[in-house]
Amino acid sequence: MNIQSVTVDVGGRPLTIETGKYAKQAGGAVIVRQADSAVLVTCTSGTTPARFDFLPLSCEYMDRVGGYGRIPGGYLKREGRSNERETLASRLMDRPIRPLFPKTWRFETQIIATVLSFDTDCDTDVLSICGAAAAALLSDAPLKQPCAGVRVVRHGGQLIVNPTRVQIDEADLNIVVAGTADAVCMVEGGGKEVSEAVMMDAMDLAHGVIKTICAAIVQLREKHGGAAKREAPAPAALDEGTVTKAKAAATEGIRAALRTRGKHERREAIAAAKAAAVAAAGTGIDDAAQKTLAEAQAAEVCEKILKVEMRGMVISEGVRIDGRATDEIRPIWTEVGISPRAHGSAVFTRGETQVFATVALGVEDDGQRLDYAGVTTPLRRWMLQYNFPPFCTGESYPMRGPKRREIGHGALAHRAIQNTLPAADGFPYVIRCSADVLESNGSSSMGTVCAGTLALLDAGVPVKAPVAGIAMGLIKEGEEFAVLSDILGDEDHLGDMDFKVTGTTAGITAFQMDTKISGVSRDIMTRALAQAREGRLHILAEMAKTISAPRPEMSPYAPRITTIQIKTEKIKDIIGPGGKVIRGLQDKTGCKLTVHDDGRIDVASTDQDKAAKCIAMIREITAEAEIGKLYVGVVKRITDFGAFVEIFPGTDGLVHISHLAKERVNKVTDIVNEGDEVLVRVIDIDKAGKIRLSRKEALED
Repeated sequence: MNIQSVTVDVGGRPLTIETGKYAKQAGGAVIVRQADSAVLVTCTSGTTPARFDFLPLSCEYMDRVGGYGRIPGGYLKREGRSNERETLASRLMDRPIRPLFPKTWRFETQIIATVLSFDTDCDTDVLSICGAAAAALLSDAPLKQPCAGVRVVRHGGQLIVNPTRVQIDEADLNIVVAGTADAVCMVEGGGKEVSEAVMMDAMDLAHGVIKTICAAIVQLREKHGGAAKREAPAPAALDEGTVTKAKAAATEGIRAALRTRGKHERREAIAAAKAAAVAAAGTGIDDAAQKTLAEAQAAEVCEKILKVEMRGMVISEGVRIDGRATDEIRPIWTEVGISPRAHGSAVFTRGETQVFATVALGVEDDGQRLDYAGVTTPLRRWMLQYNFPPFCTGESYPMRGPKRREIGHGALAHRAIQNTLPAADGFPYVIRCSADVLESNGSSSMGTVCAGTLALLDAGVPVKAPVAGIAMGLIKEGEEFAVLSDILGDEDHLGDMDFKVTGTTAGITAFQMDTKISGVSRDIMTRALAQAREGRLHILAEMAKTISAPRPEMSPYAPRITTIQIKTEKIKDIIGPGGKVIRGLQDKTGCKLTVHDDGRIDVASTDQDKAAKCIAMIREITAEAEIGKLYVGVVKRITDFGAFVEIFPGTDGLVHISHLAKERVNKVTDIVNEGDEVLVRVIDIDKAGKIRLSRKEALED
């Protein structure tokens, strides 16, 4: 075995990457360790080129619950399909490494990260990013250069790399940053209304550490040797005659199409220009194979013309494909309360992007139970789900559950709003927001943030401040560049950077960035963040025209939760044997009850009379006798020396025969019988809790 390893200091703790000992039949395999966390990452490529015209790369992250000392839940007792955490970690691996493969690489390439050991103080998602690059560099796949990833938080005012779990939970900024030795290429995370300057400082700190890790990965390749690299096929040379014909036939048509405002009209015009170029390229060619090749090359030429013309128009004229200025936001209109039965609802429309969102309020039992690595709060009280149906882009295809993109976009919007929601002790509701994209042409995830915020305000949820989001782009040609606000789908496709910023008027709550070029300077990023802030404030102002603060009253269909406090020793009386008492209370009143360990009881109902009835029943069950107080009780048992009277359900006391009446009593049944209602006064409670009652003293009043 050719075992080699490299170690670097990351966040004050050693991070080790080792190869040559495990999974030796994979194309490249490494184990990345920090603290007690360890991830095995492999990279293997197929030997037969795929028949489709894109990079066939798949990244899979897999938690193994045995690695953190757990047994899987459920009947099968084994891991199943990827959960949300695994899906998001797979995306974190994929996004920074995908641009580092040659565009002409057509061999199926698979990177798999398997968690061998999980230490809560050292998350494994960033280790997997480093491992993916190391395994790919050791394999025969033609990776251009390695990348690496780290997590940065701000805890107690200080920026920390690869923090502990406590530091993550208490941080006001938490981002994952990935990049190469040249530049940052991916950021994912959020904060509690942090400033743009803090975000830039965190990215700078992260990139300094990333450079060190990338150098170590290169050193590992040099020490081990790795597999011989395969070459990606060179791009097919274009026939000069075909290029000339295609340019002559399509250039003017594409230029005109790029100035067409409507998305579908613009694409139809571009398609017509391409068709003209393809027809011109095939003219006069009799051989079928040569004609097909010429037509394919003409279509490729049109794509290049489209990119050059679009980018040149932005750089030289400052005009975008829909006619807007670089910092101009598309027209916005919003509407709330459109779903009468939802607890809150809204539609947010910006240009050709439209999102419909609903909010539902529930009790603790409606929360999402989480059971996977890294979870410190097993009950999720805030949920946001994002749906992207095919009709929103004018397409039709099978719908088979949420894809990685939908889960990733939903997680971004979820994070954007989360830190503005009220604490559970002041607003004891579980909140679910469901967002459906009705139209899409540029950042439906940011539209989801805006629609979700409006729906929360419509539901009367006391958020700290409204949140809005904006998607930004970049066109860079040499030293010239243009930052684009509120980008379209085509600008995302043809541009150099896509980043999304959400926040309040006070600061950033979520951030996501991906780049397609080798580097983005600090000056460019600073300008882009400042322009994004201006756009965000504009969108917040437009949203405020419809609703600017939470409604003072919730929907009549939303449950009202009343919280009461009982003594902890009385909890067992409310629950009852096998839950009999609490089920009976819920069945009789129609209320939902949530009992907390500290004695708090949440009573939820849409009918306040029923809630009051339920609370009265709880008070009755948990009531305690007070010396000197009068009660109306029921005689439950007769003895020779007195009567036992129940003053509360399950609570009774003894009325001694001498306290049944003012006069002498010879026989208890001369005064009371079982089932009689009697007025009694509590005259004593001994240390054992036994209650002495007096009918005589009650009658004296």
